[in-house]
Amino acid sequence: MNAPAGVRGLPPGYCEWQPPAALRPAVACLWAQVTPPGGDRHGLVLPDACADLVWEPGRGAFVAGPDTGPVPTRMTAGTVVIGVRFRPSAGGPALGVPLSELRDQRVDLADLRPGEARRLTATLDPDTALARALEIAASLVADGPPDPAVTWAETLLRDPRARTEDVAAQVGLSLRQLRRRCHTAVGYGPKTLQRVLRFRQFVSRIDAIPRLPDPAGQCRDAADLAVIAADAGYADQAHLTRECGQLAGLTPAALMRQRGSGAAAAADRPDW
Repeated sequence: MNAPAGVRGLPPGYCEWQPPAALRPAVACLWAQVTPPGGDRHGLVLPDACADLVWEPGRGAFVAGPDTGPVPTRMTAGTVVIGVRFRPSAGGPALGVPLSELRDQRVDLADLRPGEARRLTATLDPDTALARALEIAASLVADGPPDPAVTWAETLLRDPRARTEDVAAQVGLSLRQLRRRCHTAVGYGPKTLQRVLRFRQFVSRIDAIPRLPDPAGQCRDAADLAVIAADAGYADQAHLTRECGQLAGLTPAALMRQRGSGAAAAADRPDW
C-alpha cells in the first residue's frame, strides 16, 4: 500500500505501506491501526522476528521487542496507533541495545533514547507522530545499520530445511558467533529465528485461504491443515500443532478460525 495522505483518513483496521526506498533494507514497513469509536477492540499479536517503534496517543512512544509467544492487545476506541517495523537484522543496531534485553517486552522509548522520546510525545496528532517516527527511524538506521551477516543468515533461515551450522559457515561465522550476533540484532538465536520465520509462513498461508459459505450461512475454510503444514516446512501436523501452541497459544484450527474472523488478523503484525 502507498503511504496515505493522512492517517486520520484511513479506514478502520490495520494497514501498512512501504517506507522510503533508502530505508527498506532496515525497515519492513510503516503501519497504522485505526480503531473506530464505539468500543475497544481486542486482538492477538503473533511473533514475527521484528521489533517496532510504536506511538500511541496518551502513552507516547515505546518499543515492542521481539516476541516469542502471543501478546493479547486492547485497542482503545477512537484512536490511531502508528508504528515503524524494523527488519530482523536491524532492530538491535538501530536502537543501540541488544534486542535480547527487550525480548517479550514493551519498553518506553524514553528508557532507551530519551532525546528521541521527547520528539514523540503522547499529545501529538497521529500525522505528526508518523512523520517524526519516520525521521527518528531514519536517524537511528543511519547511526546503526543492519548487521549484514544476520541479514544474510535470516534469508537462508527462511528455508525450514536449513541447518544453523551450515548457515553459520555460509555467512562466514562460527555457530557461537552467529548466535551472539542474532541475539544482539534479532533478540534470540538462529534456531528460534528459524522457528518464527516458519510459523510466519504458516500464518501467511492460512490468511490467504478462501473462506467458503456453507448452507447454514457460516464460513468454512477451503484448506487441509496437513497440506499447509507440509508447505510451510513442518515435519507433520503434530509438529505444527506443538509450534502453534507455543507461538500462538492456540491450535492451528483455532488460529485459522480466529484469523478468519478478521479481528485477530487486524491486530497482528503481518508477514513482511
